Amino acid sequence: MAPPGQRRSSGARTDLGAQRRRPSRPAEQGIIPVLAEVAREVDNAVQRPPTRPAMRTKFQVVALLVREERARVMADAGPTDARRATQLKRLDGVATLLARTAARDTSLLELLAEDARVSDAARAFKATLMRAGGLEPPEERAPAAPAAPVLGSESQVVPRSVISRQLANPFLAPDFEAAAARTASRARRLDGWELLEPLFRSFEYGATGTPACMELPEPTLVSVPEGLELMPHQAQVVLATAGGHRTFLLADEPGLGKTAQALLAARAADAYPLLVVVPNVVKTSWAHEAGLWTPHRRPTVVHGDGDQVDGFADIMIVNYELLDRHVGWLGDLGFRGMVVDEAHFIKNKGSQRSQHVLALSERIRARTARPLLMALTGTPLINDIEDFRAIWQFLGWIDDVKPLGALMAALEETGLTPADPGFYAAARASVIDMGIVRRRKVDVAADIPARRVADLPVELDGAAGRSIREAEAELARMLVRRYRSALAVRTVGEVVDGIDHELARRVAAGALKDSSSQTGGENVFTMVRRIGQAKAGPAADYAAQLARNVGKVVFFAKHVDVMDQAERTFAQRGIRYASIRGDQTPKAREKNIAAFVNDPDVSIAVCSLLAAGVGLNLQVASNLVLAELSWTDAEQTQAIDRIHRIGQAEPVTAWRIIAAQTIDTKIAELIDSKSGLAARALDGAQDEDVSPSTAVQLATLVGLLTDALAAEGVG
Repeated sequence: MAPPGQRRSSGARTDLGAQRRRPSRPAEQGIIPVLAEVAREVDNAVQRPPTRPAMRTKFQVVALLVREERARVMADAGPTDARRATQLKRLDGVATLLARTAARDTSLLELLAEDARVSDAARAFKATLMRAGGLEPPEERAPAAPAAPVLGSESQVVPRSVISRQLANPFLAPDFEAAAARTASRARRLDGWELLEPLFRSFEYGATGTPACMELPEPTLVSVPEGLELMPHQAQVVLATAGGHRTFLLADEPGLGKTAQALLAARAADAYPLLVVVPNVVKTSWAHEAGLWTPHRRPTVVHGDGDQVDGFADIMIVNYELLDRHVGWLGDLGFRGMVVDEAHFIKNKGSQRSQHVLALSERIRARTARPLLMALTGTPLINDIEDFRAIWQFLGWIDDVKPLGALMAALEETGLTPADPGFYAAARASVIDMGIVRRRKVDVAADIPARRVADLPVELDGAAGRSIREAEAELARMLVRRYRSALAVRTVGEVVDGIDHELARRVAAGALKDSSSQTGGENVFTMVRRIGQAKAGPAADYAAQLARNVGKVVFFAKHVDVMDQAERTFAQRGIRYASIRGDQTPKAREKNIAAFVNDPDVSIAVCSLLAAGVGLNLQVASNLVLAELSWTDAEQTQAIDRIHRIGQAEPVTAWRIIAAQTIDTKIAELIDSKSGLAARALDGAQDEDVSPSTAVQLATLVGLLTDALAAEGVG
């Protein structure tokens, strides 16, 4: 084996040939020494940047094989416990080396994401390594095409009532306009230009200081059922639809009545039958709203295998999780409109639910020239500007490689290319005109009272508090050790006086990657979880105090054990509460919501941040307690907007419980400082930081490390 500093020729042939030229010692037999040698080769190469594509491929393959070998060793009942422990220890050594490598070049972490692409070269190299380690690689199947999933496969169901509808109307009327649109010629001036990336970036660089909102008609009277009232901003979308507009990214801030706008827009476009895809927790709520706003159109909700679905209904409501079972007949029903609620759920194009949504929208566009397509979300951007990609594709504005139809024509008409200085502003305007509608409460709903987030620091006393602070200190010491080790082995790069912040960031990135995969020990995620558990008691106490003094209170937590502890506290205090969780049946959920909203003796709603953060209307309360912090401002905002919405008559206060003298304080500050993604892209702000949620986790570790180094006198 070559010394660490000696250059080696690249490629698996040299490494594996070296192994064949000498007899293996018993300890070196198997796949693990093969992985270790390639991992060392990659580590040496990364120390001489830039990292070549071949080395990136080797890094990804070794990481995948380490993961697979660990799972195989754990599942193998043959070896003794001692032998298994030895193998796992050797695999941990390879994993540690990979982590050190990734700390030097954090872009390698992208290769380990769930949706990371495994190239043909990587699959071939993986097979080579497996054979070198005495393993038989599995037979490779041709990779699935990235197109939409097959609709109507044998594993799916077709409800009996749907079959009856199909038999009653076996032929869908052809839409000749749709066929003409597909064969229309397209402009050629921008052929050859990469346009999607500049389009996404235009929402970062092309902000004009005004919200991203298409030109809408002046609000006039819109007919609504007796007893209901439509606000002016809601009427504008309905009028735009009546005027012929058919694609909308309806990104109004939560609480501004997007459901009513979508239902009335479908009525204006006569977009029936209408398909509505929603999170499971709001299926019943959508059916109720449909009954209110469009009482002459019959809604039906798809549950399970669809045994109770009304195949002749005008509005089909289905949740994302059931699409896999029903996507076949849904694709064949002949919908003339489709609404996707909480559309940020489809941001990961590699997920099955995203593929099903995109497949259904493609089927609808193929059969209807101008269907109504609406993506509803108050938080379209969670992590990155590219969260737009799947939503725009659902709306038919783009495909995988280029803008389509009207958007491409609009870009042609600008006369600009991505090389021109004015392209970003013009491109952003072109996309907005396709149908982005973003209104803020402060602009269109002046009668909704203000809201504020008030931080309430609590001291974590006793054994739990001491344990958390010691664990946090040990985490900091671990980061310092990694930093000093990396500093000691660094052979290239500028010598930095004081703290090397770039090196600190790389060390933190490596620790964050380890945190995502390790099952034992302290890391940033376990620390936050423990802090949440320790805050459960004080948070519940404060919620109980609020309920006694101001009336109804909504209590949000991320974890079940925190909710359980809070509910025990309320029960001991004689305070009645309603529990809203993700594992409830729709009937139980509706019963608990109704109890909180309608029963004056039910003082507190204990809600799951993930399960109850969307689709609920809890405006009967004006005070909310956030017992645990989220990693994104979007989740926090969604929770607050359960009570800060149309119909709220009181100022809203969200009480955020913060554990003093812990990283909880830093996380809260980072969430607030990195909340500008939607502000810049959609609201026109030009001075907001745009960062993914992982940036909060990474910045937390960087801050912990740099604070520890500063305490030691570095810097």
